[in-house]
Amino acid sequence: MIDNLDYKLTALAGEIGQLLNKHKLSLGVTESATGGLVSHAITNIPGCSAYYLGSVTSYSNHIKQKLLGVSARILDTQGAVSMETACQMASGGRQLLGADICLSDTGIAGPGGETPSKPVGLFYLGLAVPEGVKAIERRFAGSREEIKYQAAMAVLEILKEYLKGISGG
Repeated sequence: MIDNLDYKLTALAGEIGQLLNKHKLSLGVTESATGGLVSHAITNIPGCSAYYLGSVTSYSNHIKQKLLGVSARILDTQGAVSMETACQMASGGRQLLGADICLSDTGIAGPGGETPSKPVGLFYLGLAVPEGVKAIERRFAGSREEIKYQAAMAVLEILKEYLKGISGG
């Protein structure tokens, strides 16, 4: 199943690359629970250096704060897996990397790490663009690796929809 997901992830990254080139936009990525999988998919596309600036894999709260500017208050009150953290990761990454667009993800890939209010498979996916920043909540199921792939696909789909919405895609 993972090979099929890897193919789908790379194909989606290719579509996004064409749209980024078309609109002359640059992209950065800040990942947590996907551990670099989104960046991996993007860099599987030949010519991605025309639009892809780089990424920060901010697995620890310390790096989220130090590099991406996620506030200690948000991490203490809302947690690393939260809408607010995803938004701050995306906007902080956009600023740090100097990108037109920045994606973020934070979640619980499992099999451990869940709490009563934050189950395995819970993710927040962020998108920072010139018009602002937003995040959405998604829930995924499966093995750790399957959940990571699903989250990577979902955040790339969010970007694809945004890019398609720019002057008719």
